[in-house]
Amino acid sequence: MPSPTSDADFDKDVLQSTIPVLVDFWAPWCGPCKAMLPIIEELDAEYAGKVKFVKMNVDENIDVPGQHNVMSIPTFVLFKDGKPVSSFIGARTKEDIKKELDKVL
Repeated sequence: MPSPTSDADFDKDVLQSTIPVLVDFWAPWCGPCKAMLPIIEELDAEYAGKVKFVKMNVDENIDVPGQHNVMSIPTFVLFKDGKPVSSFIGARTKEDIKKELDKVL
């Protein structure tokens, strides 16, 4: 299960991670966000120990989404060594996301 993060914990949870991190910017009212959850949960299990998955509720956190120009949700940003290396907006297939993850491993 992807772990939640917040503006306050983002540095610790994402930027200081020793493995790549996929951040899912979402909101509870967002239909496509809900549709992506089962895919993200499957990937979280498949990539356990290789990629960390975190979710950030954009309704409760405004600083980090603003810093990363999150205008639409879901937005996914992949971080490696504390830097964003890839991002994509909207619902994606599991295969599409795996391609992005495999690029940084």
